[in-house]
Amino acid sequence: MTEYRAHFDAEIDFVNGGGLRAEGFRLDLPSPDLGEAEIGELLVRHLGLALVGRVALANLEIVAEPHRGSRGVGAEAGTASGAASEASAGLRAGRPALVDLSHPISAGLVTYPGLPAPTITPHLTREASREHYAPGTEFALDVITMIGNTGTYLDSPFHRYADGGDLASLPLETLVGLPAEVFRLSDATGRGIPAEVFFDRELAGAAVLLHTGWSRHFGRPEYATGAPFLTEAGARHLVSARVAAVGIDSLNIDDAESEGERPAHSILLAAGVHVIEHLTALERVPVHGARFTAVPPRVEGFGTFPVRAFAELPSGRPVA
Repeated sequence: MTEYRAHFDAEIDFVNGGGLRAEGFRLDLPSPDLGEAEIGELLVRHLGLALVGRVALANLEIVAEPHRGSRGVGAEAGTASGAASEASAGLRAGRPALVDLSHPISAGLVTYPGLPAPTITPHLTREASREHYAPGTEFALDVITMIGNTGTYLDSPFHRYADGGDLASLPLETLVGLPAEVFRLSDATGRGIPAEVFFDRELAGAAVLLHTGWSRHFGRPEYATGAPFLTEAGARHLVSARVAAVGIDSLNIDDAESEGERPAHSILLAAGVHVIEHLTALERVPVHGARFTAVPPRVEGFGTFPVRAFAELPSGRPVA
């Protein structure tokens, strides 16, 4: 069987600054029909690069030539994929350490500027309850009024699409114990998170967690402007990678300063990929090996609700 390789020059830039330049690079190809973008992705996987922001190829030529064993192509691709799957497999025996990734909700909390803050009022006070129960027995019954977009919350397809699945329709297996893949982006030089950032990892079935560091501003005015977000191309790549969920520790998965355009929401939710916004403490979760859970209540006809999101750390790893 004829094998093919690509010959090209390349420029690679990273989201946190710096770059690589290559002349006359040669790379094994699984097919001669790949486009420049697909070859660029293979290059990133072959080099094992992280936090890539841009890949540009020049002088590209595809030639019939025996493979040399590039990573990510042929039999070696299966080996690499299998190793990645084993690395993200279930936690070892024993109770894992947990990291809470949720912001607490309190009366008056401003999550997203312009949306109402929650109110908490008593329905039955402890004092008033005493006349209904035996001596020494008392209860507090309280009422919370809040918009679904409060604190750390999950978006279901119904949030964006009238015929999309609501909170009650979400299968638990898509919400609990997902392999977590954390991307460290707190030192990125731009706000938009591009598709190229994700090229170096196998992400099928994973919860992709975007650690931008923006949660340090949560609850303060500066949280509302200049926030990092996932680009349209990034969202399309994650859908094609068949991820289960995407979470971000920022104001919005989309650019909230884009005059109402919401491509990331639209693309991810149309594909049934859960969106979790306003995460926190992602710096305490390892890049690989943890498990992510974010479960909302089973509310029918409702699209968004707060979750208690958390990560289960690999056995033997202490909570930072």
